[in-house]
Amino acid sequence: MELYQAMYILAAAGFILALMWMGHPATGRRGVFAGEIGMLLAVVGTLMRHEVVSYEWIIGGMLVGTAIGIPIALLMPMTAVPQRTAISQACGALASALIGTAEFYHRKPTGVTMAALMLEMLLGFLTTTASVMAWGKLQEVLPGRPIVFKGQLILNFGVLGGALLIAIMMVVNPDATLWLFPLFVILALTFGVLLIIPIGGADMPTVIALLNSYAGLSASAMGFALDNKLLIIAGALDGSSGLILSIIMCKAMNRSFANVLFGGFGQLQTSAAGGAEAKPVRSASPEEAAQILEAASTVVIIPGYGMAVAQAQHKIRELYDVLTKKGIDVKFAIHPVAGRMPGHMNVLLAEADVPYDKLIEMEDINSELPNTDVALIVGANDIVNPADRPVRCPAFRCAPPAARSYSGTSGPPGWYGTGHGQSTRPSNPQNHTGSAKQQPWQPRYLRLQSGVLQSGPRPGTGSHIYDARR
Repeated sequence: MELYQAMYILAAAGFILALMWMGHPATGRRGVFAGEIGMLLAVVGTLMRHEVVSYEWIIGGMLVGTAIGIPIALLMPMTAVPQRTAISQACGALASALIGTAEFYHRKPTGVTMAALMLEMLLGFLTTTASVMAWGKLQEVLPGRPIVFKGQLILNFGVLGGALLIAIMMVVNPDATLWLFPLFVILALTFGVLLIIPIGGADMPTVIALLNSYAGLSASAMGFALDNKLLIIAGALDGSSGLILSIIMCKAMNRSFANVLFGGFGQLQTSAAGGAEAKPVRSASPEEAAQILEAASTVVIIPGYGMAVAQAQHKIRELYDVLTKKGIDVKFAIHPVAGRMPGHMNVLLAEADVPYDKLIEMEDINSELPNTDVALIVGANDIVNPADRPVRCPAFRCAPPAARSYSGTSGPPGWYGTGHGQSTRPSNPQNHTGSAKQQPWQPRYLRLQSGVLQSGPRPGTGSHIYDARR
């Protein structure tokens, strides 16, 4: 076994360990280091292969990439992670597609190798333009609203079908169909654009996760074409993890995964809650809000994108410290798509030194919410839906999902009332209503927005599924 092959094995092990460790906040940093070491071994091992006969262009490219990458990493705010991810995927997919193009003209492969190469280039080119479009919508360079028109699906399938037909023809008879290759590239690039335009900007993080899987599959196919086993492994890990993440995000947002693949993902459902009666909402002073929190025995804090924009995680940690010193049980409800990317809230709260065991995932916190005294929503309009029941969404899930009440109706975006409308107060009723008599528990609604805490009885519902990021 040559040295580079041993380095490839170690690199593959590093990639696998990185995915495993990054699955939990407590080991996430270790996972990042494992991935970085694995990539370093992969690059050094590749440079040691006998096929590499000159290093001038390689070193030049590394210097240019370093000069661009370091400033991006240092200057980019956390709220711009999806944009950075999208443009990085576009660069990686374009590199993969261009390598495939060079191999196509240089080696003129046939058979299975040609099939792998055509698949790699198809995925690479469409991922390039799709990722650039996703970046444009997230950065608001392009309109964030979905762009739909009559016959859109037919056009999409026609363009994709044309690219696949040319790919098959070139696999069967590459010499006679060589002139069709530029048309194949144009169709693949065009399909990437058509794939994204019917999707709203608010849904781009989920789309980026899917595009990440496309880029991984492209790299894996290139590994088959180049007989590079590490590329096959790394691409398969990237592709499968991106696909799984896309499915998790779609499930959490109550969206159909098929719509991500075939367009129209940005279209919202409508519910039958339009006739719901609006109920009064009152503002509360910070002192009154503090009294509500002090009277509680259990508090769930639900962070979202607004907390990230305001960089309020440290103030939330201070609030957590104050409440826990008073003996109040405080937990953080983390939704899979809270913020701009999965794990966004975990990173911010970990930065503020919030204990890992207090970060509770959506599926685990749902069973505890009915018995929670107060839920404090901090900039989480991106995961709050005011009309969950008419569309039969679970407790902490809709489009986009949210913490919500369990009494059949929910409040407007950003509000949440704990407890079941037909249940009895679980603790000292004096703290909730001012009366010592047992009566149906009227849940409190508390919201922190623009620096003002507000509370009140359950507000009315909206007439459609709400998405504050749209």
